[in-house]
Amino acid sequence: MQRSTMHVVKSNPLLKSYLKVNSSWYKMLNRDGNSIKEMEKEARRYFKLTFPDKIEKFSNQMNMISMFMDVLK
Repeated sequence: MQRSTMHVVKSNPLLKSYLKVNSSWYKMLNRDGNSIKEMEKEARRYFKLTFPDKIEKFSNQMNMISMFMDVLK
């Protein structure tokens, strides 16, 4: 793996933990260090850190609060 790619992975805890879970990316990064952006997108999808996931999580929390408020009435 290229030093620059290795530095990016080690400095980003999200990528580091995703690489532990999905080790097939070692091979891809060894072949093409520029695929780090693709790996970052996949890691965000895996850990549900994309914008639609955050909106869904917020919506679920609002529904939960609404249900609690209805129970308290």
